Amino acid sequence: MRRRLIAANWKLNGTGAFAAEYAAELVPALEGLDPAVEVAVMPPAILLPALRESLNENSGRRVMVGVQDVSAWEAGAYTGEIAASMAADQHGSFAIIGHSERRQYWSESDGRINAKVLQALSAGLDPILCVGETEAEREAGDTEAVVARQVRAALTDVPESDWRHVCVAYEPVWAIGTGKSATAEQAQAVHAHIRGVLEELDPAAAEAPVIYGGSVKPDTAGELFAQPDIDGGLIGGASLNATDFAAICRAG
Repeated sequence: MRRRLIAANWKLNGTGAFAAEYAAELVPALEGLDPAVEVAVMPPAILLPALRESLNENSGRRVMVGVQDVSAWEAGAYTGEIAASMAADQHGSFAIIGHSERRQYWSESDGRINAKVLQALSAGLDPILCVGETEAEREAGDTEAVVARQVRAALTDVPESDWRHVCVAYEPVWAIGTGKSATAEQAQAVHAHIRGVLEELDPAAAEAPVIYGGSVKPDTAGELFAQPDIDGGLIGGASLNATDFAAICRAG
């Protein structure tokens, strides 16, 4: 069976105090959750130790943590960068890579994203590769071509033994932070296409989870996650509310 993953992306939000309050609310809210559903929270990297400590204090050891980005380099004179090995050293399990905001605001190329994926895997992190089309690309009928290009380029040279650690997140750019969301049918169609691309890349990639992100809310999560090729979600704004995020996890 494919993994099922619900991941929180706090983006540029949070403090140490917020992390402590969040963990104290999230852990009991997840009591009794299906053990097959993996839960991960990605705060700003500087808050990773505080969040992990707060989760452990609340017996939230089943909630994993990660980072929102990693460097394309392992070490060196790259001021401000955070290596994948540093995130792993702080007990991170996941790294979001290629988010549309990184592509847009930091002009990250497919090649740079591929380097980050390989760095994450070499450090023992599970990369969550984000792909998705803009509104203009969807209207032009280019959705499938865009996401296929992004998947193929970002996952070049992934070793066969590492496919079980790869996750792809379909996040239509037009639905991120806008309140809009793809319909369950629209999302399912793109997820099925991504799964086909993964199978073309390597038969071992067929079981990689493909999750959906794009203004997922507690009242929309159930229909989205019920689709045959949607294996969970990458949750942005709604993940900042521990109660809402737990409700989304339960829908997974």
